Amino acid sequence: MIRHGVKKGDRVVIYMPMIPQTVYCMLACARIGAIHSLIFGGFASKELSVRIDHAKPKLIVTASFGVEPKRKVEYISLLEAALARVQSKPDKVLIYQRPNLGHVPLTKGRDLDWEEELAKAQCSKCVSVPSDHPLYILYTSGTTGLPKGVVRPTGGYAVMLNWTMSAVYGLKPGEVWWAASDLGWVVGHSYICYGPLLHGNTTVLYEGKPVGTPDAGAYFRVLAEHEVAAFFTSPTAIRAIRQQDPEAALGKQYSLKRFRMMFVAGEHCDVDTLEWSKRVFKVPVLDHWWQTESGSAITASCIGLGNSTTPPPGQAGKPVPGYNVMILDENKKPVKAKTLGNIVVKLPLPPGAFSGLWENQETFQKLYFQKFPGYYDTMDAGYMDEDGYLYVLSRADDVINVAGHRISAGAIEECILFHPAVADCAVVGQEDPLKGHVPFALCVLKQGIKTQESKILQEIVERVRTNIGPVAAFQKGMFVTQLPKTRSGKIPRSALSALVSGKPYKITPTIEDASVFKHIEELLKKN
Repeated sequence: MIRHGVKKGDRVVIYMPMIPQTVYCMLACARIGAIHSLIFGGFASKELSVRIDHAKPKLIVTASFGVEPKRKVEYISLLEAALARVQSKPDKVLIYQRPNLGHVPLTKGRDLDWEEELAKAQCSKCVSVPSDHPLYILYTSGTTGLPKGVVRPTGGYAVMLNWTMSAVYGLKPGEVWWAASDLGWVVGHSYICYGPLLHGNTTVLYEGKPVGTPDAGAYFRVLAEHEVAAFFTSPTAIRAIRQQDPEAALGKQYSLKRFRMMFVAGEHCDVDTLEWSKRVFKVPVLDHWWQTESGSAITASCIGLGNSTTPPPGQAGKPVPGYNVMILDENKKPVKAKTLGNIVVKLPLPPGAFSGLWENQETFQKLYFQKFPGYYDTMDAGYMDEDGYLYVLSRADDVINVAGHRISAGAIEECILFHPAVADCAVVGQEDPLKGHVPFALCVLKQGIKTQESKILQEIVERVRTNIGPVAAFQKGMFVTQLPKTRSGKIPRSALSALVSGKPYKITPTIEDASVFKHIEELLKKN
């Protein structure tokens, strides 16, 4: 990098798959004070071009190919299409040619070969930077208009990550840790790359899926082979395993002798999935809650601080030291325990939290701090119980207003997922001429279910009525083979809500499989 003019403060875009070379690039940038912007591997050219134009990198680092269960991802053709659109072209493109996948030709005068550059490279001393110097820019998914590039300051982030490895996750230096995420997301930055390495832990880097690489026993195999002590994944991944292998027969053949703790985050984890995970993995399973903006847990069961490994079901922990979490109503007033409201954090934010949005401080102030002055608006909705446990139910804009009653989509989903035939579900608001909106459920059944769908829907409606009450006005739903989700496992509820209401909808570029929307559209026409 230095040989080609990259210096402190310059941006480097990293567009690579889940391979060790990606981590090497991140660490190389950190060493010389360059600001990296890691963009999820395989991101579409248009979205890639928007991020390149916004970050204005001096160098782009990429690879020849990525590997998906059923295909090769051709990074170079995606990057070329993106570069054809951008105004701010990089000086150089560094390409890692992946072994055994074919060789891509280099563009003379622009492209650099990884192996050749490595052969010429010399060791460079660490460059000192102020504690608030940006370590990276991370673009959050589904943004419109000006890109939302979260800026992470270097010093506080390093301190916070090192502390959380022991305080939140209960790990000792030398133990093996696995965060089954992607380096392109915040979990990958914090807990695949920087956190474990700062704390002296071996980190597992996994280029694969919970199912299909090759089967639903893959996670168990990795845990066993590498003698993982603690593991972090998403509820979506667990539900995918359960759908294909309800009794975890494939996983039971592996001995998890060192495995003692499992953490889930990224979306609300329903109690049924949590209990199944405990039974199958035979360790405590703890939900915790955080965001790209925070960079680490806002609420958790802090194992290293002596917190309980058996907290009440459905919660996402208590506020982590440094976070003063409160629940406010729309009038900015605190609400009583167990009352649904807006989750906010009283300022100031602790070390490690974001310091702004890259070249967009006006949006930073407006988006996060204007609605509730003196607080950081998480834009999530939920409640706290009398003991201070937080229950995160949905994004604030996923609260469905049914005839004036605010109903959480997450609470209904939780209820539906308790039905033994349901593997996954999404509840969204469908427009209704009388009530404004009513909840509409899209459900995925477990494999091998023979019961009639109409009977299952009837049982689900009754279950919601019993547990949440008739105020939810829940009557409608249908069964689909798959739900659309982002690559980090989140359900695009606003798009689904528009779809089931017969309105135009936008498919964000982070959706794993956009064809699922068409599948749902066809089913709605038949119904």
